[in-house]
Amino acid sequence: MLCWLAVAPGVGWVLVRSIGLDRGPLVQALAFTPYVTIASLAPLVLALALRRRAPAIVAALTTLALVALVAPRALPAAQPNATGPTVRVLTANLLAGAADPAAVVEVVHARQVDLLLVQEFTPTAQAELDRLGLDMVLVHRQLNPAVGTPGSGLYARHPLSDGGIRQLRGAWGFTQAYATVTVPGAPPVRVESAHPAAPYAVDQVEFWHADLAAQPAATPDGPLSILAGDFNATLDHGPLRTLLDTGYVDAAASVGAGLTGTWGPYDGDLIPPVVIDHVLVDRRIAVRDVTVHPLPGSDHRMVLAELRLPAAESR
Repeated sequence: MLCWLAVAPGVGWVLVRSIGLDRGPLVQALAFTPYVTIASLAPLVLALALRRRAPAIVAALTTLALVALVAPRALPAAQPNATGPTVRVLTANLLAGAADPAAVVEVVHARQVDLLLVQEFTPTAQAELDRLGLDMVLVHRQLNPAVGTPGSGLYARHPLSDGGIRQLRGAWGFTQAYATVTVPGAPPVRVESAHPAAPYAVDQVEFWHADLAAQPAATPDGPLSILAGDFNATLDHGPLRTLLDTGYVDAAASVGAGLTGTWGPYDGDLIPPVVIDHVLVDRRIAVRDVTVHPLPGSDHRMVLAELRLPAAESR
């Protein structure tokens, strides 16, 4: 009985994760699936130590199932044969403007960032970024600064067109800046700074579902897309996987960096790091590298993706 009681939670977790039961408090719990995968070894060891064959088999199958769900994020995948220019995309949640703007500008300069997408972007943050010289590097922009957390921004080294601001349904009124960037030697790419509602309480889960469902789908037979930002969701959440299925790839997971935490203890809260900040790219775009960078003053870390775009068709 002890063995079965130990094994049962893992079995239930596999079912919830596999079926996609992202409801109520399960939404927050599912974010910690990689940790549950490691913890699932404990019932297996217990069953083996007590020589209980049936619980041991079930425990082993549970661990294997969880590993199958999580491990691909740590394994690099084959990339498309993109031969166009390289672009570097940086996303940063500024925590209502409390993040250190110097850290952002330092990465922009050091890593020659071409696209910067910011969330929780305030007028003060905008002024500080420009004071530090961001306006001299990323001269093209689509910005919607706002006091508090709703603000959004998109900065680019290359010209932008067809820009705008998307208003989401969530209780916090998050917005998403978007535009089409024209990189010499590549087809136009639609870029958007994503920030769906956070499922921080059960009564917010409906908004979370709605905001994720409202994210722009990829267009595999149409224009290229990049969707990057604070998704408030991990790859263990069904709505994000549904979005990926439209034709996106999670950049970090595609190069084996998909388990590097981006949100959690960085502002002092004792929460195990989870991966809720992502750079989603059209499957025709090759991912060369993804790195995570500290952002003092924020509970998030910055995500930098180095991408290779397809070449523009010759005329």
